[in-house]
Amino acid sequence: MAALSDRSAGMWANGPLPGQFYSVPGTGLGPSKRTLSPMVTGTSVLGVKFDGGVIIAADMLGSYGSLARFRNIPRLMKVNDSTVLGASGDYADYQHLKQAIEQMMIDEELLGDGHGYSPKAIHSWLTRVMYNRRSKLNPLWNTVVIGGINNNESFLGYVDKLGVAYEASTVATGFGAYLAQPLMREATESQAVISKDEARQLIERCLKVLYYRDARSYNRYQLATVTAACVEIEGPLSADTNWEIAHMISGFE
Repeated sequence: MAALSDRSAGMWANGPLPGQFYSVPGTGLGPSKRTLSPMVTGTSVLGVKFDGGVIIAADMLGSYGSLARFRNIPRLMKVNDSTVLGASGDYADYQHLKQAIEQMMIDEELLGDGHGYSPKAIHSWLTRVMYNRRSKLNPLWNTVVIGGINNNESFLGYVDKLGVAYEASTVATGFGAYLAQPLMREATESQAVISKDEARQLIERCLKVLYYRDARSYNRYQLATVTAACVEIEGPLSADTNWEIAHMISGFE
């Protein structure tokens, strides 16, 4: 081993020894670190199209493993006057993504050309960002919902950490994809369009179901509404709940 080390030093003075990591001087490079074990996470984001706009909702709980650690963290953001975004997954990665989008909006506004990013453009950009990070084995550990309105047409899209993306009239992430999505599809597929009030009642019903059945959900949430007139984010809001039905849930002890 000593002879091998001597030969290595002779061929490359101050180079790496066999079996050891080497940090290039002045760069701080070392073993790679990835977001493969999310720390503080958020659960479901729900989205529904209605006649003339989109509603997106998410609760405000940040879970540290199974601990309900942070109970007042927003997971919805206003991107511009026509677009909102909601994210589930690692909260630190969401903050990084939020900062990048906010800077992109500032750069676009400084151009002063009278144009802005549409919801579909933001969705397309996110598909490239997520897929690029995934291809580098350094994913942003988030699933993102983008909703908005452009040219009087509602838009609702989904992008996950692998870059998988689609558009739909109803979208749900996290546990909501299993519990809330069937309820939303049942309500929307029976009629061509639903009204704003119907969409809001549907979202609130789904949030209540998730609070009852998802251990990482919480009874405090934000609700964003996008119409041609404005983008409005309400909250924190709370739903009325009734735990008298708890004795009916059995078989999971």
